[in-house]
This record gives sequence, C-alpha cells and structure tokens, in this order.
Amino acid sequence: MVIPKPLCRCRVCREARKKGVPYSRAGPSAFLHDINLLIDTPAEISSLLNRSHIRNIDYLTFTHLDPDHVEGLRVVEQIALDFRTWRAYPEKQICLLLPEGISERVRNIQSQYGSVIDFYLESGFIRLQPFQDEVRIKDVRLTAIPVDRGAQMSFVYVFEKSGRRVVYAPCDIKPFPEHRDEVQKSDLLIIQPGIFEDGLKHGFNYPPEHVSRTTLYTFEQTLDLATRIQAKRVLFVHLEEYWNRSYEDYYALESNNQMIRFAYDGMQLTV
Repeated sequence: MVIPKPLCRCRVCREARKKGVPYSRAGPSAFLHDINLLIDTPAEISSLLNRSHIRNIDYLTFTHLDPDHVEGLRVVEQIALDFRTWRAYPEKQICLLLPEGISERVRNIQSQYGSVIDFYLESGFIRLQPFQDEVRIKDVRLTAIPVDRGAQMSFVYVFEKSGRRVVYAPCDIKPFPEHRDEVQKSDLLIIQPGIFEDGLKHGFNYPPEHVSRTTLYTFEQTLDLATRIQAKRVLFVHLEEYWNRSYEDYYALESNNQMIRFAYDGMQLTV
C-alpha cells in the first residue's frame, strides 16, 4: 500500500500528505545505475523515474508478477512510443530481462486486446531476453534464486561486481533461500522488514494462521536472518501503510541499530 493510503485519515497518512517525501512512499522499485536496470514497475513508476532524474533504461526485470510490482508496466510504452508510427523509437527499446520461471508467465498479463507483453514485443517497445539461473551484463553478474513457494513464483536477485555483492529480496521471500552461497556475506541486503507485531492500525494483532505469516517473517526474524547470512548492511524496503509507522518511527529504529536503514523514495546508495 502506498503512503498516504487514498482517503485515509490516520496519523501516518495525514502526516505524509502534509510533508511529502520521505514521509510519503510509492510502490516498490529499484534502479541499478551500473547497467541502467530497472527492477519492478509499481503503478507510480513514471513519477518515481521523473523525480529521480533517470535518463535512460536499458533493462527491465521483475522479482515476481504481483500487481504492486508490475501494474506500471505501461511505462515502457510511455518511454518508447513514437506516436507518428505507433511503434517504438528503436533507440528507446528496453530489454525485458527475466529468469525463465517468470518469462514463461509474463504473457499472462492481459488487456482487453490480449497479452500486453505480446503487444509490446510487436510494437518494438521491448525485446524479451530470458535467462536461466544467471546472466552477465557488462561487468555485473545477476543470479536469480527462486523462492520455494509452490505454485507462486518469486525470485531473490544477487548482483555482483568487482568483489561487491548486493542481495535484493523485496517481497514474498519466505522461505528465504539462505542455504545458497550467493546470499551469504553480502555487502548490502535489501529486504522487506517483515511483520511488525505491535503498534498496528486499529490495534490489530496477527493471529498465528494469518495469511501474511505465509509470505513474511516477523521483523525480529528478519533481523536474525540477516545475522545468519552475515549481511554487512541491511536496507529495508516495501514498507506497508498498515504497519502504522512514520518516517520518524523508522528513523528511531535505525538509531538503535547502526547496521540497518529504512528506504525512502529517491534514496541513493553506493556499494
């Protein structure tokens, strides 16, 4: 859920509406400047790109196909369309780089005209490049590690360059593939913080059988996970509105643990 949640009058949403970024938050996405790679396209992606002054996108990938990660996919049309021909400017075509588990399913994203991906391929807005397990782009190696979630499909991405390692796991990462060597001893772990058990809106408490417990760890369990895989730094993303925490609440948590930070729209990090 974006912050402020539309029409919501809770403390967190009122403050975000008044103060803007970093109190307000759009959907989950990241950009790797080394190779001009955009990761996920939430509904707000056009505004995020404009606000971040990003000038070029060569590659696009998805961690999984949940709506909050793909519903802004039309951005490729907005970027590449030459309205005079209703086809793409060739130099603006984007490579859709997907692990095979997602590339097989991405055509299921539909409009009333059929597969959105097929239309974008025919129009030249994108080209599709499936890969298995890992791919190298220039001097960056990308490893896609599937999360064992049965019929659902989600990936943890590991980026490596010049001896540095970033693990990107924003959502739906339980059970986390901590048995894999690639996720160990990262310079930066980017991950969802997991469920906060207290302080939630409406005084809610997650019951043991709640559906969120099937996809998320608790915040304490996520911290323990980061310790087990020996992450040097942790950046928390995908911060939910219903956790009832403002920017200042997250900042206070950072002050108590120098290893962690909480992301905000437009944050830039160098690893």
